[in-house]
Amino acid sequence: MEHEKRNPASGRLRDFAKDQRSLATRAEALFWSQVRAGRLSGHTFKRQVPITPYIVDLLCPSARLIVELDGEPHDTVERRRRDATRDAWLRSQTFEIMRFSNDAFLGPPQRTLDAALAAVERRTTPLPPNADRIA
Repeated sequence: MEHEKRNPASGRLRDFAKDQRSLATRAEALFWSQVRAGRLSGHTFKRQVPITPYIVDLLCPSARLIVELDGEPHDTVERRRRDATRDAWLRSQTFEIMRFSNDAFLGPPQRTLDAALAAVERRTTPLPPNADRIA
C-alpha cells in the first residue's frame, strides 16, 4: 500500500513492467545478475520499474539512479528524441539516468558496473559538514 502512494502506477503499467522482466535482453539479464540482491556493494536495484508514465530498466531507489541498457531500437532519430524527452522528465523528478548500449555493456561489463557503482556511491554518500564552504 505504501509503495502505491509513492509511485501510483496504473495496474496496466505494472502488468506491462512485470511482462518486461521476462523479456530481458542479454545485457539486462547479465546486469541484473550482477546487481540483484545487493551484489553491487550492498546497494539494492530493482528491474523494470514503473515510474509513471514510464518504465525504467533498472533502478537503485536509494540513489534515485536509473540505468538504461539500450539495444538497436534506440538507434533511430525518433527513439533518441523520445528517450531525451523521457530522460528530461525523469531528471526533473530528481533521478539520474545512465544510458549504455547493450554492446558497450557486454564488452566488458565491469566498466559499466564500475560507473554505476560510482554514481550510486556519489548519490548516497552524505556531504561532510560545511561542504558548501569548501572552495
